[in-house]
Formats: sequence, C-alpha cells, structure tokens
Amino acid sequence: MRWPQVFFWTLSAGVFLLMQSCAAQSHLVEGELQTVTKEQLQYYLYYPENYFSSDTERFGLLLFLHGGGESGLPFEEVKKYNPPKLLQEGKQFPFLVLAPHNPHEKKWWNIQAVMQLLDSVTAENRVDKNRIYLTGLSRGGSAAWQLATQYPNRFAAMAVVCGMAPLPYAHWIDQKMPIWVFHGDEDDNINVEESDAMVEKLKEMNYDVRYTRYKGVGHNAWDRAYTTDSLYTWFAEQKRIN
Repeated sequence: MRWPQVFFWTLSAGVFLLMQSCAAQSHLVEGELQTVTKEQLQYYLYYPENYFSSDTERFGLLLFLHGGGESGLPFEEVKKYNPPKLLQEGKQFPFLVLAPHNPHEKKWWNIQAVMQLLDSVTAENRVDKNRIYLTGLSRGGSAAWQLATQYPNRFAAMAVVCGMAPLPYAHWIDQKMPIWVFHGDEDDNINVEESDAMVEKLKEMNYDVRYTRYKGVGHNAWDRAYTTDSLYTWFAEQKRIN
C-alpha cells in the first residue's frame, strides 16, 4: 500500500449572470458579471501494490465520499472509517482509491469540485476511464446519487450506503451502470424509505440494481457494507459500456 502525502485541490468556477436595466428605462442594457468561487479539497490517493511495477498498465479507480460525521473535522478523520480505514489496516485493493474531504461541517459536497478533482487525478495517473467506480455513505451517499444523475456517462458502477435519493431524477442515471444500495431498516437519520423507493423505481425501469436492507441496523449501515468483501470484487468486475 502507498498513501502519498496530503494533496490539495482548488476549484475556480465562473458563473455568468445576465444584467439588464430597470423597467422604467426605455432601452435594454446587457452585460455579464463573473463571480468566482473557490473550493479547496484535501484528499488521499491510494495506489495498488503493482501500480509501480509497470509503466503501461491502466487501473480502475474507486471514488469514495465520506459522510457528515467527518465533514468539517480535521482531514485525518477521513482515514478512520470505511475504505480508508481498511487500507490503514492493510487491506489491498486492485484499483486506486480516491478519498477527498468535505471541509464544511454543514454543507453538501461540492460535486463540481469533486468532478474536477477526479478529472485531474485521472489525467495524471494511469487510470482506465472505463473503470471508474463511485461510492458514498450518508451525506456522501446523497452526493453519489447526485453525481450519477448529473454525470451519467462517467462511472462504471456505484454503491450507495444510507443516502438520501433523488427519486424524481432516477431516469437520469445511466441504465447501463450497475448499482448496489445498502441501508438499515432502523435508520433514524435518513429513513430507509429513501432507498426503498429509489430501488423500486430503478427496478421498474429495468436498471441493474442490488439492494441490501439490513434488519435491525440504524444509520451506521456502513460498518457492514464496507466490510463486505464481495462489494469490492463486484466493483472490480465492472467495466463501463459506452
């Protein structure tokens, strides 16, 4: 396993607004106002052991988005849970793992910044663009659903753990992308009905979706989901069909 040092990524995005004169004037004035927003993301990037033994082989990449519990806390908290924790304990993955940090305690993930980070890491490493996988839990699970709806042509497979689901936009998700959903039926933070309804809708539309609904489990469904070895085997078997 190789964990590089902490990396930083800053997003600068321009937003253009159309300006016009007051209604009392008899002519129209048009212009553009550019507003620049910046987002700094720290992240960990894991490389498989055999990554550096070849100069040509390309690898898959798993993008992991943590939940609200780590948001706004010191960056090192990311390594204490879920896939990053497994890596710290010595687990080997056959693909790269990209684990950014949401620096805001009470803000959603900035998915535009996440995608620009993903694009940069993909371009600078030997990543197979047809084997980019997506997963997230709780607030990160909600962000994973967002990414799947707004960037439907990017991911080879997705696993969502106890995340709020954008049911009205289910049809925006690429029907060729396999999905695995995990949720506990005693979740008091994000009701299991979020996943129930989303999975039912996806199945009605003939999506390839699996559902693991844990009986007697609360919001911490991630403890079981991310220690399910078959999840990572399943990821590694997926390749995007263009």
